[in-house]
Amino acid sequence: MSADASAGQAAPAKANPNGPTEETVLSVEHYTDRLFRFRTTRPQSFRFRSGEFVMIGLPKEDGKPLLRAYSVASPAWDEELEFYSIKVPDGPLTSRLQKIQPGDKVLLGRKPTGTLVLDALTPGKRLYMFSTGTGFAPFASLVRDPDTYERYEQVIVTHTCRDVAELTYSRTLIDSLTSDPLVGEMVEGKLTLYTSTTREHHERMGRITTLIENGKLFADLGVPRLDPATDRAMICGSMEMIQDVKALMIQAGLTEGSNAAPAEFVIEKAFAG
Repeated sequence: MSADASAGQAAPAKANPNGPTEETVLSVEHYTDRLFRFRTTRPQSFRFRSGEFVMIGLPKEDGKPLLRAYSVASPAWDEELEFYSIKVPDGPLTSRLQKIQPGDKVLLGRKPTGTLVLDALTPGKRLYMFSTGTGFAPFASLVRDPDTYERYEQVIVTHTCRDVAELTYSRTLIDSLTSDPLVGEMVEGKLTLYTSTTREHHERMGRITTLIENGKLFADLGVPRLDPATDRAMICGSMEMIQDVKALMIQAGLTEGSNAAPAEFVIEKAFAG
């Protein structure tokens, strides 16, 4: 028992130095009834590598934090943080998170981590970023990072969604990069966005796995099929999609890498986006 407690006084509660920080929502943009993005303040002490994820959340009624893994969609140099989220009507977190407004507070974990980082890949010529749904989020960070273009001659981002409107975030972001003050000149001739839909009619339809298997992806892009000597890949999306694309990478001779042992492709293991 402390001296304060023995004197009949409650000891002051200590703030958890490893607990989440409280950040302010700066902007919110809704794309569909299933997808939205939001930006928050960034603590000066918060450091991350483009492509990493962090825990984001809101306090529960009992005051304890309710946190989920979210890829940071903004690049490492951005003074603000951006996140891209799905809306789940009965989801413990997203049912509430989708209602946030500028000025509201959200909880931000202190320790970003993840495998979708450039250092987890060995040097190569061409970098593929395969994504479905909100799995585009880590790539929204990486395509705004100059290091991506310094390491690769060609960067191909694929984004597959059910409906055309769900491609708005990736298309708008990629289109804006030509006028980006930091990477604008670097993306010219290097960066390609390859989109497809699985439900609503679109100029290109099909799951990314199908488009890889039947060769349409490579024919459309005018590039050879996957080759471990030149190609590197990052995969983020639903768990089923991740496993299916991973199998195709292995079939093509690529080896899975990690932060500890860089190789030819990496997957996001933290969550199904």
